[in-house]
Amino acid sequence: MSHNNHNPYIMGLDKNEANYSALSPLSFIQRSASVYPNHLAVVHQDTRRTWSQTYKRTVQLASALTKNGINKGDTVAFMAPNIPELFEAHFGVPMAGAVLNALNTRLDAEALAFILQHGEAKIVFVDREFSEVISRAVKMIQHKPVVIDIDDLYYEGGELIGTMDYEAFIAQGDENFNWSLPEDEWDAITLNYTSGTTGNPKGVVYHHRGAYLNAVSNLISWNMGSHPSYLWTLPMFHCNGWCFPWSLASCAGVNVCLRHVRADDIYNAIRDDNVNHFCGAPIVLNMLNNAPDELKEGINHEVKVMTAGAPPPASVIQGMEEMGFNVTHVYGLTETYGPSVVCAWHDEWDEKTIEEKSRLKSRQGVKVPMQEGLMVAHPETLEPVPQDGTTIGEIFMRGNLVMKGYLKNPTTTDEAFDGGWLHSGDLAVWHADGYIDIKDRSKDIIISGGENISSVEVEDVLYRHRSIMEAAVVAQQDEKWGEVPCAFVKVKEGEEITAEEVIAFCRDNMARFKAPKKIVFGDLPKTSTGKIQKFLLRDQANDK
Repeated sequence: MSHNNHNPYIMGLDKNEANYSALSPLSFIQRSASVYPNHLAVVHQDTRRTWSQTYKRTVQLASALTKNGINKGDTVAFMAPNIPELFEAHFGVPMAGAVLNALNTRLDAEALAFILQHGEAKIVFVDREFSEVISRAVKMIQHKPVVIDIDDLYYEGGELIGTMDYEAFIAQGDENFNWSLPEDEWDAITLNYTSGTTGNPKGVVYHHRGAYLNAVSNLISWNMGSHPSYLWTLPMFHCNGWCFPWSLASCAGVNVCLRHVRADDIYNAIRDDNVNHFCGAPIVLNMLNNAPDELKEGINHEVKVMTAGAPPPASVIQGMEEMGFNVTHVYGLTETYGPSVVCAWHDEWDEKTIEEKSRLKSRQGVKVPMQEGLMVAHPETLEPVPQDGTTIGEIFMRGNLVMKGYLKNPTTTDEAFDGGWLHSGDLAVWHADGYIDIKDRSKDIIISGGENISSVEVEDVLYRHRSIMEAAVVAQQDEKWGEVPCAFVKVKEGEEITAEEVIAFCRDNMARFKAPKKIVFGDLPKTSTGKIQKFLLRDQANDK
């Protein structure tokens, strides 16, 4: 056998325009507009637009940005709720070669000023609802962005603070503007700031390739099919709506817009617009579970719900399933384009009781179709833990659904990727069937008398109590045990319950040493994305 290095699969078989193009989700909207031009794309109250109309508007936006001096690699910020303009921005901004920074609408002026300055936004588009906070933020910035108003017909209130409004701005654009896919799929497409619980937020950079792949991964892992009707309950500023703007463009679905996440608006949209898919944090599902029965009437079609955020209590999933909603649990980080782990379902689980199903569904799961690597391993050695369902390790991911890195922050980027894996900071166990199950953020685990107590596990039990609406458990310093669990509880309206009853309920439903030693009743502080702010509760539990 001759050992020459002649490889017949290399000779004359080069990449060229005929056989290769960069992966970018921008190709999705172009296809949907040409294949399904008259199919409904966007619903916003009385406004209805087709895919061809929506595409035309995104091209005009790209053209107008270019005419206004926006070049490749410039940042364009949007401060808006889930309305059509923000959906259009997910295409129009990158069509101009620019990078979209969808701002978190719940942040204060100081945080927004930091983000606008750090991301060097050249233009910020602002909905009237947020004009006050943006005008305060812009005053704090040295290099001020141009401000353009979004004047939503259906919103009353708020000032117009910009040089012109969105409609006038895109009217400057040419609907035949010749945009192109990026030359390199590694080019940045969006910038998303993590709501850091300590210190300044970090700017997570996504590339076209990852956005394209996660958009498709969503369709496969949720089995969305063609033309789903999707309700925008999840904020588009949150990991670019988990990449669903691009998913919906690829399957020519319907984007049902929603300014505010309220139970009546959600149930009405499900009924009136035939919504069959929506995403939301467990806190949104909890709100829907506890809504008055009359809101839930008249919904006779299957609705698929995707949930992630703090690990959802099994009882919250069970409540949704009992109403006939089909829940899929996913997990991910801003750093992984949103969902990169899914609790993939097995048909043989259909035979189980609803409680068993809910418990299985509350696990985070396995890697999504387009992610390469997932493991639970020792935080320092990166040695995978045994798949025994009890040994705790850190969750690590790698592959195409991992960010480019943190903007202007090489040290933190290197730390995040140390050892060739993305460090999640989440602690989990690995089950024999390969499914991962989060036990805590590394900073939230409670170590009592040398034993690890998962705050998530205690919360899971608390949520099973019929009088409890919301619960969060943190470590409270203790002379004897080092730390003990302290539970913060919000009681359902019209219900009464004592601390002794809560503690007794926990002791009856879990190992006694894990039961909270102290119960504090009241509202729970939340971050801008609806996560409970445990660091504030820790301070409160320890009287800092």
